[in-house]
Amino acid sequence: MLQTGPVPTSSDEQLVQVERVLAELRAGRPVSIVDEDGTAVVCLAMDGVQGHELPALLAAREEAALLVLTPRRAAALGLAQGTSPFAIAAGELSTDDLTAMADPTRPQPAHRPNSGRNLPQGWAQAALDLTKLARLLPAALVWQASDPGLLSIRTAEVRRFRTVAPVQLRQVAAAPVPLFDATDTRIVAFRPADGGREHLAIIVGDPAPGQPILARIHSECFTGDLLGSLRCDCGDQLRGAIAAMAEAGAGVLLYMAQEGRGIGLVNKLRAYTLQDRGSDTLDANQLLGYDADERVYAPAAEMLRQMGFDRVRLLTNNPEKVRALTRHGIEVAARIPHHFPSNPHNEAYLTTKAARFGHLL
Repeated sequence: MLQTGPVPTSSDEQLVQVERVLAELRAGRPVSIVDEDGTAVVCLAMDGVQGHELPALLAAREEAALLVLTPRRAAALGLAQGTSPFAIAAGELSTDDLTAMADPTRPQPAHRPNSGRNLPQGWAQAALDLTKLARLLPAALVWQASDPGLLSIRTAEVRRFRTVAPVQLRQVAAAPVPLFDATDTRIVAFRPADGGREHLAIIVGDPAPGQPILARIHSECFTGDLLGSLRCDCGDQLRGAIAAMAEAGAGVLLYMAQEGRGIGLVNKLRAYTLQDRGSDTLDANQLLGYDADERVYAPAAEMLRQMGFDRVRLLTNNPEKVRALTRHGIEVAARIPHHFPSNPHNEAYLTTKAARFGHLL
């Protein structure tokens, strides 16, 4: 049995340890993953390593390295159909081909691997989960080894993080912030226990607990909300929701740190590159190796509960938001349609929302 360095034991330490591991991966440094049977592997995110570093890195390994991909990415490459991670012997591929296998915005690989296999092992799924949580491309180099000098995480802790961390929130700051369309507004910041990115509640007026408040769950969109991008309708939806709440006299907008349907800003820009080559927004996410929508709504429900709201009239065109809040114990008394005129730059995007995501436009 391979041994590893110390692993935290307390609940809070485990959440923080995952966040530390994510920081290591984002910085291009390897981490150790320990499976339930004691197997230890070293994991390095492909998105965190420079291409020119790969030859020396692979040559230095005593154990053969595997390139681990999500089932979505493997299927997009025509390698496999399945539900478990897919592994390729990294030594069979050149540096350029390895990079292209992980990143569909790069030129396609000149050579395809001769073989590969699905990996049901927990460490393979944990490696991909960690790259996703780090908002990196979901692809990792993995090799079996023990290195006590690396930050270490157990597969069970990664699984637990994905279910527990979203609802481990606490209010850390609040202040009045008059807005152009709603001067009687305050913002409450919620921080997760792992120290990750904060979610915000924008409270318009004085909504009464116990009543079905006007509410919206809005995923942050840097390009649409801040820059006024015409590729999406996010900016219109954000400002329109705040104006509607001001007109109604009260409401709560939950501004969630889940850019690009949960894949992060950098990967959203990569998805835009793929869209410009002919993919729609759903296919682009899957070409990157992600699911069509990686967002979770447990944090939104928890924020509402902490503020004393358990019934909402939800401003949305997305039935999944209604279903998700209901699953997490928030009653959706009504769905309020929330759509705006299209423009030549987002017509295809809105069509995809309706046809492939089931939005009611």
